[in-house]
This record gives sequence, C-alpha cells and structure tokens, in this order.
Amino acid sequence: MLTLGVESSCDETSVAVVRDGREILSNMISSQIEIHRLFGGVVPEIASRKHVSAILPMLDLALEEAGITMEDVDLICATRGPGLIGALLVGLTAARGLALASHKPFVGVNHIRGHICANYLTHKDLEPPFVGLIVSGGHSYLIHVTDYVDFTLYGKTRDDAAGEAFDKVARAMGIGYPGGPVIDKLAKEGEKTYDLPRVMLEADSYDFSFSGLKTAVLNELNQAKQKGEEIRVADMAASFQAAVIDVLVEKSFRLARELGEKTIVLAGGVSANSGLRAAMESRGEKEGVAIYYPDPILCTDNAAMIASVGYYSHLKGEAGSVYADPNLGLE
Repeated sequence: MLTLGVESSCDETSVAVVRDGREILSNMISSQIEIHRLFGGVVPEIASRKHVSAILPMLDLALEEAGITMEDVDLICATRGPGLIGALLVGLTAARGLALASHKPFVGVNHIRGHICANYLTHKDLEPPFVGLIVSGGHSYLIHVTDYVDFTLYGKTRDDAAGEAFDKVARAMGIGYPGGPVIDKLAKEGEKTYDLPRVMLEADSYDFSFSGLKTAVLNELNQAKQKGEEIRVADMAASFQAAVIDVLVEKSFRLARELGEKTIVLAGGVSANSGLRAAMESRGEKEGVAIYYPDPILCTDNAAMIASVGYYSHLKGEAGSVYADPNLGLE
C-alpha cells in the first residue's frame, strides 16, 4: 500500500511516499532554517508563504523520486496539528484537495504521533509495546505505546518544552539558531561546571518543567554581566544540556520500570541530541533496556513519518479530522 504524506506544521515543507508504513520510497524536505535564522526563530507569516511556493514542487519531486504517479497512490494523509495555523492550512488544504481530485481516501493526522512512527521507518524490527519519549521544539511527552497508534499519556510539559528551552538558552547566549544542534556541539567542548537545577516536580509526577532551568541560566548570564565576568559558553552549554538530559533519562527509566517495559523509544527533534542518546544508551545497558531513536533526518519534521502514522491510522479505520488544529495535543 502506497501512502502519500504531507507535512507543513512549522518551517519544513515535506512530501513523502511510504510503502506499507515502513519503507520510504521518497522523503522530500524543503527547509526554511536559513530564512528564519535571521530572526532567531520561526516567523509564522514567512513560513506560510514559503510553504505555498514549495508544496507543489515537493509533490512533483516526491512522486518522481518514488518512481510513481498519482494513480499508484492508495492513501493520502497530512498533518492537521499541532503547529502554526497558517502553515498547517497550506499542507492540509493541498493534500485534501489532491485526495478529492484523485478520489483517494484521506487521513488527517496528529504530528506528534508521527514522531513516534519515525522509528518504525528506521527500525523494521520495532514493535509495540514500549515507552515513548517525544521531545521537540514545542512538545515534551512521556507515553506508553500499546499499539502502533494507541498510547497512554503519562507526562507532558507544564511550560517550556525541551527543544524550546534549548532555543531560548541559545538565544540568550547569542550562539545561534536553532539552539539544539549548537548547544549539543558546544557541550562536547565544555565541562559541567555551572550548578543548574534538575526539576523533577512531585515525587510521582512524569510531567516536565524546563522554565525554571532556563531562568537559572538567564540569572547566571545576568550576574556575570553585572560583575563584568565572561561566561564560559561551552561550560554553560554542557551544564545546561546535562540538566535537561538528567531529567529526561530519569523519568523515562522510572516509567519503564513501573510498566515493566524493556524498550524505550526516543522521538522528536531533541532525540537527535548526541548527549541524550549517549546517556540513554549508557543507562539502558546497565538496566537491560533497549533504546531506539530515528535516523537524524527523521528526527526533525518530515512527511515520511506522517505517511507512516496515516497508514496505521487508516488500517484501524481512523479517518481523522480534515480541519487544522494548531493546539492539537495527545490527550
């Protein structure tokens, strides 16, 4: 079964063709990072306009790369949320219109579920159940995946998501955008010399909170400025990253122990972080827990993961809404 997926929730315009939810035939991505880097973050109006100009070329390239025509496509799906409303509407409207014109079934899917499905594309042996940690620029979720698209939510962010905290800290230090890759690179060169908090919240909570950590970094920066001292940027990057990772690792393994699961799956843009991967694998080796994460190109937003979740949703008879929902969550 060939599924055509469309993704336009933020600043990547992507169209992909996936066979049977697992095999990528094409995954074309037009990134806007260089454009938004000038502003230190994504500008919604600019993102929407770039999606409009890129969506049809990406469609043509995806079909060409897969070696198929629209007649060969069995299912069309697109991200309906969460994301920037203008950006979502571009991809969702294009995909829905294409489905109507070609008389193909359509599925509107949840972008966050797509991140989990990115692992099915990378690891052909991966099967539920498992603990899933989704960490991206806008979301932090800890879930128990019981079937391909079925899950129980255990924890979520109460304020800043992990990736959002990376971006804000990087902006405060003036080291560039997006913050995650820059801090990850600098952390390898620094030492964890700054004493930053690990916010675990209540003893039994699986929720996340990184706003306090972000504030602690800002306080260190302000105090150094007032004293005329120079911030050791690499050391701050290493200290901040370690504080985030310690919380993510501890809560993920605590949930795995509680549920009796021996597999933890990482997903989302922050799952590309080398420090997080190393910490997870080290802890997993000690506790006998298998750690999975997607290929780097599948960690960030892409249409292949959307095609995968659309395929599994279709098999369950889920059509999903055709309306965009910028605040769509996992609840």
